Amino acid sequence: MPASGPVTRNTLRQQIADALRDEVLAGRLRPGQGFTVKQIADQYGVSATPVREALVDLAAQSLLDCDHHRGFRVREISVADFRGMVEARSLITDGLFRKLVAGGWSGACADVLMAIRRRAEEAARAARAGDLDIFIGYDLRFWRELGALNDNPHISGFLHQLRLRCWVFSVPYLRGDPSLRARMWNGHSEVVDAVTRGDAEAVRAVIAAYHAQMLAWAERLESGERPERPQQ
Repeated sequence: MPASGPVTRNTLRQQIADALRDEVLAGRLRPGQGFTVKQIADQYGVSATPVREALVDLAAQSLLDCDHHRGFRVREISVADFRGMVEARSLITDGLFRKLVAGGWSGACADVLMAIRRRAEEAARAARAGDLDIFIGYDLRFWRELGALNDNPHISGFLHQLRLRCWVFSVPYLRGDPSLRARMWNGHSEVVDAVTRGDAEAVRAVIAAYHAQMLAWAERLESGERPERPQQ
């Protein structure tokens, strides 16, 4: 197999950022957990420069907090922040799907929808298996690729970051939940079916119900009640 080219500092920076993001999503790096550039560089056996750049990137995505004297720590996301992110997602996706359906689909877009449907199917398969790590990966890809149909990288990028941060908040509540399979949201295929049909109301109904469930869960958290885990 031919070599794909040398590993540059930029690709190493991205690889480290991706690896640390996966550690956060997997719950191996917990909210509030701190570390230094040196600790991460030693862990991955690389120099400090790409590690520092990767950590700064993750801080810019609001996944880490930076303390210039002590290093970095995983951001602790409050219930109020989670509620605000869900509300923001709800408002943006409502406008996004109105625009997508009103604009119709091109042949190229139909090809993209086929790929997105595969993400939905893989997410459903992971949900049935109760594999949270695989489910999160396909869920993030599903929403990122669906949002990219809007052809506005600012919107799709912002939605991806909101989705990522919502997962960071929710993962500690989901790990070890014996009813995890039942808690995994399975509306991906319904969304892509409705988008393919051009049925804006069906898309909005599925996503509105999902966001309402998440907001109700946040409200129970704020009240101090010990709630059931959310669907994700």
